[in-house]
Amino acid sequence: MAGRKSPGVLVLHILSLLCATSLCLTYSHVRLLLSLTDYDVDGGRDLDIFDINEEAGLNLVEGDIVLDKRQTRNSIIGDEYRWPTMIPYYMEDDLEINAKGVILKAFEQYRLKSCIDFKPWSGEANYISIFKGSGCFSSVGNRHVGKQRLSIGTNCDRIATIEHEFLHALGFWHEQSRADRDDYVKIMWDRISEGKEHNFNTYDDTTSSSLGVPYDYGSMMHYSKNAFRNGTEPTIVTKIPAFSDVIGQRMEFSDSDLLKLHRLYNCTQGSTFLDSCDFERENICGMVQGQGDKADWVRVAKAAGGPDTDYSNLGKCTGSGYFMHFSTGTANTGDTALLESRLLYPIRGYQCLQFFYYNSAGASDTLKIYVREYDKANPNGKLRFIKTIDGSPQELWQLHHVSLDTKTKFRVVFEGTKVGSGSSAGGLSLDDINLSETTCPEFIWRVKNFSHVMDNTPANTAIYSPPFTSKEGYTFQMKLYPNGTEGYPGELSAYANLVAREGDTGQKWPCPWKQMTMMLMDQNPHIQKRMSNQRSVTTDPNMKASGSDQFFWDDPRKVGVEVTDVDGSKYFRGPGYGTAVYLTHLRAKSRDFIKGGDAIFLLTMEESIRSFTDIYVITLDIFRIFFGKIFTLFLKILTRIFLPNLGDF
Repeated sequence: MAGRKSPGVLVLHILSLLCATSLCLTYSHVRLLLSLTDYDVDGGRDLDIFDINEEAGLNLVEGDIVLDKRQTRNSIIGDEYRWPTMIPYYMEDDLEINAKGVILKAFEQYRLKSCIDFKPWSGEANYISIFKGSGCFSSVGNRHVGKQRLSIGTNCDRIATIEHEFLHALGFWHEQSRADRDDYVKIMWDRISEGKEHNFNTYDDTTSSSLGVPYDYGSMMHYSKNAFRNGTEPTIVTKIPAFSDVIGQRMEFSDSDLLKLHRLYNCTQGSTFLDSCDFERENICGMVQGQGDKADWVRVAKAAGGPDTDYSNLGKCTGSGYFMHFSTGTANTGDTALLESRLLYPIRGYQCLQFFYYNSAGASDTLKIYVREYDKANPNGKLRFIKTIDGSPQELWQLHHVSLDTKTKFRVVFEGTKVGSGSSAGGLSLDDINLSETTCPEFIWRVKNFSHVMDNTPANTAIYSPPFTSKEGYTFQMKLYPNGTEGYPGELSAYANLVAREGDTGQKWPCPWKQMTMMLMDQNPHIQKRMSNQRSVTTDPNMKASGSDQFFWDDPRKVGVEVTDVDGSKYFRGPGYGTAVYLTHLRAKSRDFIKGGDAIFLLTMEESIRSFTDIYVITLDIFRIFFGKIFTLFLKILTRIFLPNLGDF
């Protein structure tokens, strides 16, 4: 196991001494002592890409760029070095399982926010081969070398790191290498480690284009202020001091990163993006009032009975801040109001609908989600019920996700209904609607008054999400240290813990290859502009606790500690696995991570990706059973010709 070692060895030594003096602890005490140790995947160090590569002994251009023999540092990245917008890739078997899952998540962000897409390599002349090297690095642009390698090594399995390296592969250099760099930052040459000065050179603007996009302190392609330093002082000083701690962010694409990507590849919109609406414009994003209903949704800035503001701006901007509202207070019992999206054209056949909902209506009034689907048999559309949004009225905007599975032209339909006969001063309200062809997060954990929680929680004190149970029957929690673990004040520290209750059945232990993702959501109204922060960890059924023969991801009833839930029920919580350096307080208080005082964490537990080789071997076994050895041999010969990287089986 890499990373910070647990005190398990010391505990076992102490136990042996106690046993020798007839003070041997019971098994439950051993479990308690061992279970209190969180395992830190990166040893408690917030290593940037360049730190990882430097520790690995790599001496690369700008810290993470590989040049081929034909390429000089200032090569022009012209049309011939662009990839097609559908990029073939191959994941080498040496990649860590967690990295494979995060790579696929990075691909999803490219699809959502740009026209760049990825497909498994199927014999194309040029493709990107992703492997586990000794660090994180890539070439710049399509080098037309056939198999172009991109390394995602140990500790490189963060989504922003992967997106960063793929931006290099797509043709981008670092932001601070621009010709106009010195207008915005000052390089402190005397603070740079000897021999690393070349990493701070700039490009001539006749050989490298910024594509007409202004200098971006927030680019994920920018060095941090401490890059390649020889001491404790920063090597890059921003000429606007407020951006000193902004440069070097490794959360997500900035708006300018995406603008440059769109201009280089002539993108018009994301390939999986469908719609977004914050209702700031009077045309309400092309949405229409349904026909045959007896009431309407109305665009307002404030509603009687609540809410007093929209969710997009929370009343901060004069002359803006609108949402859609169906007043149940003025409606008659049985009245409905239909609000329908513009026509949408799916490709994938599955979608995620996300929106904020404020319910100040009567306790029995309802909001239902439908899709109106169009085909030859239903040219005017046919309504199909999807879900009723449950919940009693609450005085806050709440986030909801609804999974759709539409394969034909469609509209999303919001139906509000006045059900109860009693009086109601309020109604149903909608804001910040987003629709994309992606999978929905499984669980939402909202932490109220989060700034106060961060500022007032003692260091090394954890709070826990409710236990959430995945589709496969495994239960887990997110453990959050709002003011960091011991030695990490001013940080958010985040860990995933497996959970089990007495009587749980059907799970396989140790838990095999489940990836848990903990995302702090950037609550920007538009899903393509969000820079959320996330980390993923994957259960390895073969991993053992340090200094112990016990499997780390074994049944929490065996390796965990018994705890009491808020409702008085008891369950067992296994050891935590995550990072002490999830996000700094400074970054957590930026953007829209905290909105209306609250933070929202999106949590998912899903089957981790297994290598294509595993699937291939299973396929061969099936062919052996049903078609015999001759056909299988023929398949293997074809594979050697067209997929030589798979090797022999």
